[in-house]
Amino acid sequence: MDDVIIIGGSFAGLAAALQLGRARRKVTVLDTGLPRNRFAGHSHGLLGHDHKPPLDILAEARRQLARYPTVRLVNARADSISGAIDDFTVLTGDGESLGARRLILSYGVVDQMPDVPGFAEGWGKAIVPCPYCDGFEVADQHWGLVWSGPQSHNHVRLFHDGTDRLTLFADGHDIAPDVRADLARRRIPVVAGRITEVAHHGDHNAIVKLDTGPDVAVDILFAHPRNKPSASLHESLGLATVDTPLGVVLKVDERRETSMPGIYAAGDLANPLMPSVTTASSQGAMAGIFAQQSMLV
Repeated sequence: MDDVIIIGGSFAGLAAALQLGRARRKVTVLDTGLPRNRFAGHSHGLLGHDHKPPLDILAEARRQLARYPTVRLVNARADSISGAIDDFTVLTGDGESLGARRLILSYGVVDQMPDVPGFAEGWGKAIVPCPYCDGFEVADQHWGLVWSGPQSHNHVRLFHDGTDRLTLFADGHDIAPDVRADLARRRIPVVAGRITEVAHHGDHNAIVKLDTGPDVAVDILFAHPRNKPSASLHESLGLATVDTPLGVVLKVDERRETSMPGIYAAGDLANPLMPSVTTASSQGAMAGIFAQQSMLV
């Protein structure tokens, strides 16, 4: 039996495995090799790894974990979870049954692309969600923002540190009069109409096509499509969740423990705020440490 099974081997999962391996705890990491940021050419903001391709960072992390004999990395999907604290069972897609005293869920989320031609193809390049991840590289250029709800108003304020050239695309949403007044005060143009296509050239530069009015060209387009957990294991376990403007995340306490004793969660799966590789790595390390401490005698 393992001490801990980690489901999801991206930044959060591998960070947890590193802490547990250094504590000489027996760990199995199950991973399908599909991290959320695999579409991005570079990852930014992670100390010591700034501006590196995210898949390269993960590959190096796996190489470093090889020096810990108690850590096992397995390319497999977790199909089901049963049991309780100190006696969990995970059944993999390969039919293997694994046992562990603790579980860490870090299988992340998947972004739900809108049915707009060119959107999915430009995701992670010409269309991005996070100014902390990609804003510096396009600072002082013309940014676009697709309105997705009241939270977009906060992004307008946030983007001020990156550029003073911002165009807001309403994309069919109703924007409250007081918000429109604030946008006018900030001299931010609001483009009406629904987006029908996004054409892009290279890593940046997007041409937004609309059902009314002329096309609008921007140097980078920020958008926040809804997302959902990349697996449904938490649903079968009945774990408590939190509704956010962009989707559902797992509810955890200050020790990263979910509503079921012995099950911890980290990364985008349990981050209601702005996700990034830095926060995912930090939360993964915390989950690993607290899971280890919960087994001390």
